[in-house]
Amino acid sequence: MLNPIIIPELQELIASNDSETIREFCQETHPATVAELIEGLETAEIWKFLSMLDIPLQAEIFCCFDLDKQVELVSGQNRKDMARLIEEMPPDDRVDLVQKLDEKVTEEILPLIAKAEREDIRKLLSYEQGTAGAVMNTDYAVLNPDTEIANAVEQLRIQAPGKETIYYIYVVDESRKLIGFVSLKDIITAKPSQKIKDIMHEDVICSALNDDQEVVAKKIEKYDLIAIPIVDENNILVGIVTYDDALDIIRQEHTEDMEKFMGIAGKHEVGDYLKTTSWQHFSKRAIWVMALAIFGFIPGAIIHSFESTLMSLIILAFYMPMIADTGGNTGSQSATVVIRALALGQIRPKDFLKIFFKEFKVSIMLAFTLGVLAFIRVMFLSRGVVIPEGLSLIRIALAITIALSIQVITSTLIGSVLPIIAARFKKDPAVVASPALTTMVDISGLLIYFTTAKLILGI
Repeated sequence: MLNPIIIPELQELIASNDSETIREFCQETHPATVAELIEGLETAEIWKFLSMLDIPLQAEIFCCFDLDKQVELVSGQNRKDMARLIEEMPPDDRVDLVQKLDEKVTEEILPLIAKAEREDIRKLLSYEQGTAGAVMNTDYAVLNPDTEIANAVEQLRIQAPGKETIYYIYVVDESRKLIGFVSLKDIITAKPSQKIKDIMHEDVICSALNDDQEVVAKKIEKYDLIAIPIVDENNILVGIVTYDDALDIIRQEHTEDMEKFMGIAGKHEVGDYLKTTSWQHFSKRAIWVMALAIFGFIPGAIIHSFESTLMSLIILAFYMPMIADTGGNTGSQSATVVIRALALGQIRPKDFLKIFFKEFKVSIMLAFTLGVLAFIRVMFLSRGVVIPEGLSLIRIALAITIALSIQVITSTLIGSVLPIIAARFKKDPAVVASPALTTMVDISGLLIYFTTAKLILGI
């Protein structure tokens, strides 16, 4: 959020070309805070502000803008100046930016970028989206196993300024094959005469280039890593994924799961709600909603087929919402629990029977509890209602209770089984959840409700 007091002061400093004060302010303030403060300025003011700083500091602040803001700033900037700034950005951040730029802008900027950085960008762009290769960072520290600790410290002093992190240093042989790693703590506490191979850890947790980015993020989380090395098919070290990238991946995956869970189609990207156009929101939501609206005719057809039952005992209509809501709630709960367990790797499709019987036991307990509440509710709310001859309120309450209990059991089992089936066929479990699940439960609930009432009450 913009600070209304600081913004006018910054504008005054920019207008007066007070570069010394601006540099001092940026050196004492975190880049993310600086980016937040100047983001609301005019584009020309932002660039004038940044131009008063050294290129490395410019890049640090620029990287803290959200991607859409970066694209907006790049599109109107001098191409040579922008190329210098992109060269200073971390490899994964600059690739994300280049991917979002218009093709014309990319073609104008890429030739101006230094050859090494340009080749690195093209290499990272070649990896399939959503894989470790597409999100990795190619700035990492390496050492040779035969290097003495004293020399290793000197080498790290040289490497450190250009690396995103040097807490983990990877040990590679002459062909750059990954053979181990050491931490900065290992090096600091080792004797100067020791060699890297004497203190290195050979049990390296790593990921392959084509591993799904979510798998990489889960490894970082599972093993409490600051970074994880990425290797190719020959075990050659090609990059790293850091913990902050893992956080971005997890947030993106959670956004995707949440949107799929609610039947939102299209690309599932972490973006600003207000910056997403109304048309984009509409196009993401419309397909599933229209499809489910068509399926929504089925409950109407079921009610119509049981019209005579409903007309002969109008009290049944009063409790239809209760049946539908209870089934939807228990089904969604079951689906949520199972989908989360699948996402965390706690269960797999092969555990189908274990999951089925566990949810069945849970559904029996829920059915009993909710059935008792439903019976009391009918008896309390429907006192004094006119009952057709030959029937009693207790009998009607019993029929509604049995129908609700069966609905709870079936809804819970449907909610748990559908994600497992989807996962078994390599589909996203979240897709089969709400609102598709709700529609299925509504259909089954009405069939159970009227069929049970007809059998028990004989109408």
